[in-house]
Amino acid sequence: MAQPSAQSHMKLITLQLLLWHSILWMVQTIPLVSASSVPPPLPLPKSFLLKSLEQVRKIQAKDEVLLEQLRSCLRQLHSGLLLYKGLLQALAGISPELALTLDMLQLDVTNFATTIWQQMENLGVAPAVQPTQNTMPTFASAFQRRAGGVLATSHLQDFLGMAYRALRHFAQP
Repeated sequence: MAQPSAQSHMKLITLQLLLWHSILWMVQTIPLVSASSVPPPLPLPKSFLLKSLEQVRKIQAKDEVLLEQLRSCLRQLHSGLLLYKGLLQALAGISPELALTLDMLQLDVTNFATTIWQQMENLGVAPAVQPTQNTMPTFASAFQRRAGGVLATSHLQDFLGMAYRALRHFAQP
């Protein structure tokens, strides 16, 4: 899920290291070669170095844009999961037949929210404080719980479909 951003970041670091290594190698070897009988290698043209540095800057800019998009996506996903976690908790007692299914769905949503938060922390894009769940509605009657259950699970299904598409977008090379 977050691998493309991490891979992109690693590619950028690798490119920078290779560029700086080649520059440092040239700087270190030119005095040694000129002191010997072997003619010095031709230095890289300044225009090549400038173009290389410009490419590094472009990659860094693209990496920052991608990281910001990923940060925004993960925050929205986490916030949405917290919302649905609360809605599912508000549906407790909907019916004895659905209690086990509702508990499993709550556990899955909670685990998914935790996984998203851990990914945000691993990428260094998590806010300093984890957001808390807002006040959730209370359903006074069995009818309200059933109607709320239908609406909540329908919207949760749509939300998870959208989240899947968004995460697939980031997983593409």
